[in-house]
Amino acid sequence: MIDLSTRYLGLELASPLVASASPLCETIDNLRRMQDAGAGAVVLHSLFEEQIEVESRALDRSLSYGTESYAEAVSYFPDLYRHNLGPDGYLEHVRRAKKALSIPVIGSLNAVSTGGWVSFARLIQDAGADALELNMSYIPTDPALSAADVEQMYVDLVRDVRARVSIPLAIKLGHAFTALAHLAGRLDAAGADGLVLFNRFYLPDFDLEHLEVVPSLTLSSPHELLVRLHWVAILYGHVRADLAVTGGVHGHEQVLKAMMAGARVAMMTSALLRNGIEHLADVRSGLSAWMNAHDYASIAEMQGSMSYRAVEEPAAFERANYMKVLSSYALRGASLRRP
Repeated sequence: MIDLSTRYLGLELASPLVASASPLCETIDNLRRMQDAGAGAVVLHSLFEEQIEVESRALDRSLSYGTESYAEAVSYFPDLYRHNLGPDGYLEHVRRAKKALSIPVIGSLNAVSTGGWVSFARLIQDAGADALELNMSYIPTDPALSAADVEQMYVDLVRDVRARVSIPLAIKLGHAFTALAHLAGRLDAAGADGLVLFNRFYLPDFDLEHLEVVPSLTLSSPHELLVRLHWVAILYGHVRADLAVTGGVHGHEQVLKAMMAGARVAMMTSALLRNGIEHLADVRSGLSAWMNAHDYASIAEMQGSMSYRAVEEPAAFERANYMKVLSSYALRGASLRRP
């Protein structure tokens, strides 16, 4: 019997497959389907800082009012009272999800400031969430803000939330940090129980006809997994926090690679949006079939087996591999041109 169970954020999961935060998680019916298809846990859609600010200021008028002070928030969150249910609706959704599901339910906050919104972390805990994920989607555009300032902002936020909640806390990070391994250690020390690598920033595009900057959504591809594997493999064993991969996970092959790098779970959104929620069942079946064919009895048996500290040539994760890859490609190209 193949054992697909894993342990993430101190929670026992029946499989390493986790449905990450997305609009798919906004209905109880979808969450039940995820559970039935084999998800070990679900991360609810995010409650955005902008939504909390709107709620706290008691704006009950059209969101187009007062655009002088809310220009960016209004343009990218056109209907905050409806989208993602709003703060009060979000807390009720957490309660309903906990009643409907037997798998862990993880709440999600999308914010970066250390203001009063931190109190919502406690409210999400009180609503029954098993854990909380902080979706850190801040893009520093101020030239006066140094890398050290940005990192301190993240550390302060984790420390502030950790002081408010007792449930496990995961931090969803982007990969564009000068010294990611150092930051990971600081977040670990500040109280993070898990690190989710990596956030996918939805960058804007240009509308050439109307000369406007417009939002753009592109689903992930399996190729995006590589940077996640690289950093999970490097961080495995160097931080106490559990590691999770998100982005580029589309089939059982990507899940297996994530586990071997050292992840506890592999999170999926794009694959479910593209193939449907029941795709989880196919991935789970593929996992079991591969493990059976390759004599793996459990997920735990493979976790970290291809990490930086486990492989015979750790230079494969370093600059030495950069030179080897370039040389190999050049030689391969030259051989193809020979008569």
